[in-house]
Amino acid sequence: MTDRPQPPGGTPPPRELLLRVSPGLRIFLPSRHRGAELLPVPHDGASSLVHVVQAAGVPLTEVGALVLEDTAGSGGDGRRVEPSHRPEAGRTVRVEPVVRPQRVPHGPPRFLLDVHLGTLARRLRLVAGADTAYHNDMDDPALVEQANAERRVLLTQDRGLLMRRQLWMGAYVRGSRPDDQLADVLDRFDLPLAPWTRCTACNGLLAEVPKAEVEHLLRPGTRRTYDTFARCRDCGRVYWRGAHGDRLEALVAAAAGTAGDRPEEGHAAP
Repeated sequence: MTDRPQPPGGTPPPRELLLRVSPGLRIFLPSRHRGAELLPVPHDGASSLVHVVQAAGVPLTEVGALVLEDTAGSGGDGRRVEPSHRPEAGRTVRVEPVVRPQRVPHGPPRFLLDVHLGTLARRLRLVAGADTAYHNDMDDPALVEQANAERRVLLTQDRGLLMRRQLWMGAYVRGSRPDDQLADVLDRFDLPLAPWTRCTACNGLLAEVPKAEVEHLLRPGTRRTYDTFARCRDCGRVYWRGAHGDRLEALVAAAAGTAGDRPEEGHAAP
């Protein structure tokens, strides 16, 4: 970073920091700033980096490291600092993305999705067998409360929700298509796949059941055609291999990165 010239009359230069935002995080910046290598931001000398970075538009949940560069501003050296760090004005801070796969404390990740990600919730249950809670009637404070209480990673495309100070852990979901969103979550958290083990409707675990136990719930055509069934232990929904099996098996194969052994697809009884 070079010294800025003094304005006429000896007025001191504006107090600011320079953020060197990783290209992968620039999607969170205003469009006019996404091509800039260095982003000048106002700084009063007292605000913490978490405030500065989020004020620029980048949720802290997406930041893997904050590096205070040396005074030469080379970008190659520096020391890692905590989000609570209060740098002096005039310094350059490198903002790096979360390293993938991201580790979640206390075992395999459990998720909570907001109202806009219902299709992704069903696919996480179906393809990964991930413990995935979803609600279409909860406001932001309630989502944060549940995520914290149950230690679930809150998945959303709402940056404001991710910036709530109380949230213990969250992640921005990239992509507009459910297929792309699923690929992004699987890549970020390196989920072990356990397809066809969870109910796509309520997130309960599935268990195989004899046909005689559920045939009274089936339509005549289904009773004649299929013999293998599973049932949700929580809501009682019944699953069997159905007409959309090829499409759903392709989802599992794509997620696993292979077209090898493919588990059976499940359809629910009406």
